[in-house]
Amino acid sequence: MPELSSSPPLEGAVSDRESKFVASTGFVAEEVSGTRIAGYVDLGADHHTPWGVVHGGVYAAIVETAGSFGASVAVAERGQYAVGVHNSTNFLRSTSGCRASVLAEPLHQGRVQQLWKVVVTDEVADKILALGELRLQNVPLPQSG
Repeated sequence: MPELSSSPPLEGAVSDRESKFVASTGFVAEEVSGTRIAGYVDLGADHHTPWGVVHGGVYAAIVETAGSFGASVAVAERGQYAVGVHNSTNFLRSTSGCRASVLAEPLHQGRVQQLWKVVVTDEVADKILALGELRLQNVPLPQSG
């Protein structure tokens, strides 16, 4: 799983490979652990639909990214990483742009699966823009070679 180019190095199962897709969301992880991912994204015109508001897919991608990073760090010592198997992201408010905080925390961390909640909030208005739940499967790290 790639790290974000604008973030501090992620620990454990997250490698140093860059993902252009993840980087295109603009998500920056400032705090990374197996029980909490905190960061932000500066939403703007690059994230817009043709109607001038942030595309819901951006929020879904951020939910997937933040939850996957945290869940993967949580199982890295077991030689595993986590892959999303269900992403349910609710889009609660539209915006044309803002700095949005992102907070991901686990609701359940089991031997086989995890469930993470991710909240994306407009930092100035203090309003939730999107709320997601990501269910993940813990799987063995791929063999390099």
